Amino acid sequence: MHATCPKCGFKSEQGAAPPTSCPDCGLIYSKWLKSLASDPEYSEQIAEPKLATNRFRVSPGLVAVFLRAKPNVDRGEVFGYGLIWLLLLWLGLDFLAMDFRSATIMNHWFHNVDLIFHEAGHVIFSPFGRWMTFFGGSAFQVLLPLGLLVAFLVMNKDASAASACLWWAGQSLKDVAPYIADARALRLPLLGGGTGADRPGSHDWANLLRPLGMLNEDIRIAAIVDTIGSGLILIALVWGAYMLWVYYREAIN
Repeated sequence: MHATCPKCGFKSEQGAAPPTSCPDCGLIYSKWLKSLASDPEYSEQIAEPKLATNRFRVSPGLVAVFLRAKPNVDRGEVFGYGLIWLLLLWLGLDFLAMDFRSATIMNHWFHNVDLIFHEAGHVIFSPFGRWMTFFGGSAFQVLLPLGLLVAFLVMNKDASAASACLWWAGQSLKDVAPYIADARALRLPLLGGGTGADRPGSHDWANLLRPLGMLNEDIRIAAIVDTIGSGLILIALVWGAYMLWVYYREAIN
């Protein structure tokens, strides 16, 4: 066995006991270790190993992306963000209390907002075939707020606005859930008048689930979609509240 000097690189024979100093340059190993221990950068490396050594830990850089705050936020902007958050809280609690099987959410005024993008989705996805045309309506009303979320995070560096987009994505999922649950019953009124029973072949989710042999799973699928939507709304409210606190601290400092 050889002991290598960290200063000059000299390799000395290591006997029963490790050498205490370098025979070539005279470096005393104990003093060298003490000098390293007094170095703050070295001490930090010892106390907190690099995240790369643990493959399951989330990179701080990734977390920072979702906590990006606009620079130079003034008190007026904080007040505006606070009003938006309170509105989303009020609406969110209303949506969370709704049962997707009663379809009351489809009578809410916000449903008309979702409906605009739902119908646009049918047109956008129409080049990809009949199945995707039916699926595109529900997909686009959820993908649009998620796309805006990414835009606010990456381009605007505004996590507070991104949290509002996540809220909208959750609400859109809850808006889709009653439509999925109606795939067999065909009772919900459709755009243009009538119900799915009155207009065979016009109900999106009946046309989506029937070819897959999953028509009998409509309630279960709707429940899953509704639960995910509720979860996203809750996460968005917590996320938005945290960012509001961050903005408030920046504005008062």
